[in-house]
Amino acid sequence: MQVPERPSRTDDHRKAPRRRGEVLEQAILQAAAEELAEVGYAGFGIDRVASRAGTNKTTIYRRWPSRAALAVAAFRDAALAGELPDTGDLRTDAAAMLRGAADRMASRQGELLQVLATEMHSQPDLLREVRDQLLDAGVTRWLTVLGRAVARGQARPEALSPRIATVAVDLLRNEYLVRGVTDIPDSTITEIIDTIYLPLVQARIDRGGA
Repeated sequence: MQVPERPSRTDDHRKAPRRRGEVLEQAILQAAAEELAEVGYAGFGIDRVASRAGTNKTTIYRRWPSRAALAVAAFRDAALAGELPDTGDLRTDAAAMLRGAADRMASRQGELLQVLATEMHSQPDLLREVRDQLLDAGVTRWLTVLGRAVARGQARPEALSPRIATVAVDLLRNEYLVRGVTDIPDSTITEIIDTIYLPLVQARIDRGGA
């Protein structure tokens, strides 16, 4: 009688080649994103992520001190990925930024965004991580693109404020989270840019009296 082959010891993550640095972090973030998409934040736990990533809890806690920090990092890793557009034209750059955001919302990142948006106002630690990890990073990207436009004379210097810089992506996010539009068309992006964003960042505001 033939004896069934036993699983190779290399199937055990403790015996597998050790991963380090960015390779290990990406494996953990990928596992965390998959867990969030499958079980939501209520069922999200470091134990399950460690098992899925083939690592241990201690390794995860060295990088992220809580499940809230890991959950937001998993979303941030995908949401803020990629180089910033720099075509020399503000309208083209803004359109590329919004199209990228819309495409991510139509993918698994959109599911993760829904999870975070649903839970964060009842979870103070999650809300704090969203503020610390996501808001400033997203603002910085838009301020960078707008700052280049100001230097080229395509936008007014007074527009370089966080609220103005991010108004376009805030409106796009509203389409997804509030109106429930999961596949945002190019026409919506064009409307946001041409009727709201560009007039706002380019217009000179007259603060003098009549």
